[in-house]
Amino acid sequence: MAHDLPEFPSRAFAKHDRDPDPLFYAQPRFVTHIDSAAVAAVTDLYRQVVPAGGDVLDLMSSWVSHLPDEVAYASVIGHGLNAAELAANSHLTRQFVQDLNSEPHLPLDSTSIDAALICVSVQYLQRPVAVLSEIARVLRPGSPVVISFSNRCFPTKAVAIWNALDGAGHAQLVGLYLQRAGFTRIEGRVLKPEGGTGDPLKAVIGWTAAA
Repeated sequence: MAHDLPEFPSRAFAKHDRDPDPLFYAQPRFVTHIDSAAVAAVTDLYRQVVPAGGDVLDLMSSWVSHLPDEVAYASVIGHGLNAAELAANSHLTRQFVQDLNSEPHLPLDSTSIDAALICVSVQYLQRPVAVLSEIARVLRPGSPVVISFSNRCFPTKAVAIWNALDGAGHAQLVGLYLQRAGFTRIEGRVLKPEGGTGDPLKAVIGWTAAA
């Protein structure tokens, strides 16, 4: 599979488990992939960054979106690989199933979204720049994509370069993805430091250029 970062070897975005991702996600998993304190940190970040009343895209989502319950949004569009998980997500106003590693194009209008979210899933993207370029296309001017990640994942489904890096390396890699995808402002945040209790959590936020 071709990837979008030619300075990296092709095997950097290979996976140990080479079966198509939809097979791995065929059975629903009604679990959270980070602990409750990390979930609370993600929710608080969304509270700060995601505009109330906006149109939100939750990519690589599941049965929970971690958005704050007290905030109303115009719409929350959920994407994932398991229809049952998405159907159980009470935040979503509509949803779609799509394998972004085989088809990165998003079935959404350009400049139609106020914020995009990728929570603890960026490590599974084999064409991250293509996907993030699509996110940049659908975001309105000056809007954020919020990418959060921990040290937890399904290692056989994470790309090889992710498995080879530590937390600081993950943040640098995601920043590079965003830069190559055309995001004009990029900010990294440590939400829960490594070495503390519970799951560590970092986020990298990219903003599209203002109008």
